[in-house]
Amino acid sequence: MQTSSIRLGADIGGTFTDVVLEKEGEVFSTKVLTTYAGPENAIIDGMHQVCAKAGVTPDQIGQIIHGTTLATNALIERRGAKTALITTQGFRDVIEMRTESRFEQYDLNLTLPEPLLPRQFRFTVNERVNAKGEVMIDLDRAEIEAVADQIAAGGFQSVAVGLIHSYLNPAHEQMVREVLAERLPDVAVSISSEVSPQMREYERFNTVVANAYIKPLMASYLGRLEERLKGEGVQCRVFLMHSGGGIISIQNAADFPVRLVESGPAGGAVFAAHIAARYGIDKVLSFDMGGTTAKICLIKNQTPKTSRVFEVARTYRFKKGSGMPISIPVIDMVEIGAGGGSLAHVDSMRQIRVGPESAGSEPGPACYGRGGERPAVTDADLVLGKLDADNFAGGSIQLHADQSQAALAAHVGDTLDMDAVEAAFGVAEVVDENMANAARVHAVENGEDLSEYTMIAFGGAAPLHAGRLCEKLGVDRLIVPPGAGVGSAIGFLRAPYSFEANRSVYMKLSDFAPDVIRTLLTDLQAEATGFVRTCDENAEILSEFKVYMRYSGQGWEIPIELTQDQAMNPDAATFQARFEEEYTKLFGRTVVGMDVEITVWSVNATTPSENVARVEVTRGEAKAVRQGQRSVFDAAAGKYLEADVIDRTLMQTGQRVQGPAAVTEDETTIIVPASRDAIRQPDGCIDVVMTGKGAA
Repeated sequence: MQTSSIRLGADIGGTFTDVVLEKEGEVFSTKVLTTYAGPENAIIDGMHQVCAKAGVTPDQIGQIIHGTTLATNALIERRGAKTALITTQGFRDVIEMRTESRFEQYDLNLTLPEPLLPRQFRFTVNERVNAKGEVMIDLDRAEIEAVADQIAAGGFQSVAVGLIHSYLNPAHEQMVREVLAERLPDVAVSISSEVSPQMREYERFNTVVANAYIKPLMASYLGRLEERLKGEGVQCRVFLMHSGGGIISIQNAADFPVRLVESGPAGGAVFAAHIAARYGIDKVLSFDMGGTTAKICLIKNQTPKTSRVFEVARTYRFKKGSGMPISIPVIDMVEIGAGGGSLAHVDSMRQIRVGPESAGSEPGPACYGRGGERPAVTDADLVLGKLDADNFAGGSIQLHADQSQAALAAHVGDTLDMDAVEAAFGVAEVVDENMANAARVHAVENGEDLSEYTMIAFGGAAPLHAGRLCEKLGVDRLIVPPGAGVGSAIGFLRAPYSFEANRSVYMKLSDFAPDVIRTLLTDLQAEATGFVRTCDENAEILSEFKVYMRYSGQGWEIPIELTQDQAMNPDAATFQARFEEEYTKLFGRTVVGMDVEITVWSVNATTPSENVARVEVTRGEAKAVRQGQRSVFDAAAGKYLEADVIDRTLMQTGQRVQGPAAVTEDETTIIVPASRDAIRQPDGCIDVVMTGKGAA
């Protein structure tokens, strides 16, 4: 992977924009409020701040890696371009009919999410390709031209093309694109055979529509960002973090912006995997809590778990099945509306509810004093003593505890006959339990026991809540790395260049065709490698092979990893053995006598991960020097306890602080419950362990 002595990572979140500069191994960071009107403004502001801290100028930066929630937010808020869909006749309503499954089976008033495009924005052409890729009805060029004229008259800015079985034979989609390029040269075009060449038309159509919907917006933003950076003297290339945990060029990001949908959280998972490698930990629960959402990810053997389908914009409190499915490679994580800015209220059943609505950065929580009137999680944290009103965000934002108390009383306490402290305790416990429950469900779905895991926490709000979360989940060890408040941005600097190419080609093991498989995987390898070469022409590139398999008749597949030799010298018995091995891990048994089928083939081209030096863990015998004390509410005890306040920057290697304690830094605060101790490790990580125990 290309290296540079000075590199910059920038992560635009829903509340804060995190900017990190790395110079000769030293990290300088800052958090600035996200500027919604011009997101690039916050990056420029943050860049100047970290450059000043590092004593460098913007023209000395050798590489910029960027991740953003802009694509996600555009889908959630429906702020994309006016987009048309061209599809096969008879399939116009696929994105509205969905799969006809009910994610709340007994809810008579079930509200399904509206499709991104209304029916009048969907056009059809008379063509047909069958499930073997054979053309049954030829596509007439004159018919495409007629549809193009309708699109021109409608003033559409972007077009999505999704035809039946185009993942096997893309010729008709390519013809549509050619005609549109001739007749509508200023209109952006996305075709499903390039964006998501996979079976299942609902997921594929929805993905290409989402790509087309945000393509003009992201192209405009990325163009403005490049111009602004050039205007500031930046001369290096800009790369984007994608949802699969790797880096792609800015041009590829502009062509496939849907791959940026989970780019920020993906950076966080890469960051946690890097820490896991330093400590030699094979089972990690990554916990990333920012201003708007919390993300939880399982990391095994220092590799984040991945998936090829995920959902955005869920309409039922982040309930699985209630959102828009996006069919692209992605780090598999559960995301819930529980961030520092998540708003609290009392529902009709007199229960405290938190999120998913967020105060964001404008106006922000009530304590910001920027006009927010409703209480957020940050308000509860301030009242409970977890935050210092005078030193929030390094002292750049003054917090107002009286406004937090007033908001908590007005919107929670008065309704439930609670004072502000009880209301704050209730809000904090609800949000912590929401996150703990999400982690439990995610673990059960993956057949994992969280008691065997170590939590790695980062994001501005995570260290405030991670200790309590460990108590709820029975997790004995918590690691909070240096720069935890800007963990995703640091993760960008640790990520490899990578791109995953995949394709649906249905094959039963009883009809195993080694030559077909070898050709298919070679083509996918060349495609994925080509994308990585746009980032670095001379880099060493590794290939990771994966197939998705199931028993015949089953509705979903499981991923099976293959070695290079297994992929390029395919053997049916080896494929069967690998499938049965993984199937048994998940379900405890195999199904005797049933044929196995492969539905999706995948190759991920990636530059090698950087070598990570192992940390010599200390047990922490010396006592840390406290800088003061303050009252912090301990949830397990149900009351305020006097907590030592420790400045993280002054804490020396091997020093230990016994909880309750608050370990403070500019971008976050680690709350150490009474049940835990905190130890400063040689690499600067704070290792939070059960009281009386050393680090593992």
